[in-house]
Amino acid sequence: MAYPTISAPYGFKPINRFDGIPYAGATLQYPITASTAIYYGDTVKLVSGGTISQSGATTTGTIIGVFVGCQYVNSSGQTVQAQYCPSSGVTNPIAYVVVDPVAEFKVAVTTTGNTSAVTGANATIIGTNVAQTSYTAGSTTTGDSVAAIVLPGNTLGNATTLPFRVVAVVPDTAYANATGTIFYPEVVVKINNPQLTALTGTDYTV
Repeated sequence: MAYPTISAPYGFKPINRFDGIPYAGATLQYPITASTAIYYGDTVKLVSGGTISQSGATTTGTIIGVFVGCQYVNSSGQTVQAQYCPSSGVTNPIAYVVVDPVAEFKVAVTTTGNTSAVTGANATIIGTNVAQTSYTAGSTTTGDSVAAIVLPGNTLGNATTLPFRVVAVVPDTAYANATGTIFYPEVVVKINNPQLTALTGTDYTV
């Protein structure tokens, strides 16, 4: 039996770098376009004007990195350090974003179109490209995201437009089915074509 059991998605958690250099937790700070709430572990994108917003990426889309907290001024005029950024009622929101183009992220595996049902992938998922689930608001209690990656269909996972590449499985939470096949409800991914190293930039405005 796997321990611990992964009962629900939790977003993208930065854990390492795939080039072998230790991950130091470095982030960049960006102003937030506060139209959609952003939760710890959500993917985000850089938009015109130098601000970031929730990425909206699923099978395609632009991603600069992963949101790992923020600060803002609340309605009482207090500066708050927070796990998530509400979509309204805040001023001067600033996001902390992991933008390292070689960062690795641990993430749960789900079935197509379902952000709550965690499933298991066999080891052939290593090396595949994968989509992420559609944006769903995370927990306002914990501030955590509910983002996950979507298990590819049989013989799928080679599309170059998919936003993530699976680089490893997580053995700590693996489990065996009735025939002894090992499945992995968590994998390690990297961002394909991250926005800071992509050739296409955002528009300059005056």
